[in-house]
Amino acid sequence: MERLQDFADEINKCSKCGLCQSVCPVYKITGNDCAVSRGKFVMLDGVLKGDLKLNKNIEKYLDLCLNCGKCKNFCPSSIDVCKIFAAAKNECAKKNIQSKFIFFLESKFIFGNLLNILKSLKKIFWCKQAGMPDKTLKLLYFKGCVNEITTTTDSSLSKILKNTDIQIIEKDFDCCGTPFLSSGNLKRYEQAREHNLRQIKNTEYDYLVADCASCQDALNNYGDDIYCTNILEIIAEQKLKFVYKKPHKVTFHKPCHLQNDDFVKKLFEKCENVEYVEMKDYDECCGFAGEFVLNNFAMSRTISNKKADNAVNCGADIVLTTCPACILGLKAGLLNRKSAPKVKSLIEFLADADEIINC
Repeated sequence: MERLQDFADEINKCSKCGLCQSVCPVYKITGNDCAVSRGKFVMLDGVLKGDLKLNKNIEKYLDLCLNCGKCKNFCPSSIDVCKIFAAAKNECAKKNIQSKFIFFLESKFIFGNLLNILKSLKKIFWCKQAGMPDKTLKLLYFKGCVNEITTTTDSSLSKILKNTDIQIIEKDFDCCGTPFLSSGNLKRYEQAREHNLRQIKNTEYDYLVADCASCQDALNNYGDDIYCTNILEIIAEQKLKFVYKKPHKVTFHKPCHLQNDDFVKKLFEKCENVEYVEMKDYDECCGFAGEFVLNNFAMSRTISNKKADNAVNCGADIVLTTCPACILGLKAGLLNRKSAPKVKSLIEFLADADEIINC
């Protein structure tokens, strides 16, 4: 488990060029240099040198981060920003009673057992279809916490993959760890990571897949040569056709953690009676990012409202995405708007087709 001081060299790599300002959703609203990576690095460098202390003011600015990773992807020095902030928040948590309480709620005893209870309740109401071991393409499916306790994605995937050669393999995974990194709970993150790595390494499969962009990103940061792809990338390569009797005009919101969205247009090309329009800034953040919405509610709503304006202005009937958290962010922005488009996961939309043809 890395400490803040372990990142001293990384922090010093920051040239203070300010390129992070051009991609940070929070900076675009506040114009505050402490909201972007370079400003936070100045403060953390002061902490490491002993000139500053990790006080509530610095913690406030650490919380002023969506963990979207845009600055990391844009940084010419390739500094792993999110890892550094997680380590700093972990240091803050040692002196913060509220953070200790959050860590307790995130523990295996509370969070893990609650998730297991909800999984058990789901099994009572969801009759899972028998496996098809003779199918040729084996996908190890990381469901994510939301899909573990709801049936929408299960039923949608069953319908889409019914006549394909794809077999879904499920294991007893823990949370991907994204919420734990966001709160600085590094110990719990490592616990989840090690558990999930054991499940992955002890399973034979062709592809490791997830449908949630945040889960996919978390798994791809586990190391150990683990690579996770979005299950929609696999579906896009299948000889499927989705037929809709009623015409639909759709747009797509790209989650911050979705690295590759090439599959989106491929899928829409397979949809009959569906028109795709790209909204302005389709890849900008929706404003909903775990603890961020709790710590910075007003700013979260400002970002969500901006995203909602773009969705409404493009004239689409439905906004689609591949992240449960983004669905909440989009719905928050579109709340109480007249003639607002519906918000759905892309998998659910595909399953809603009146006919799915295997060509």
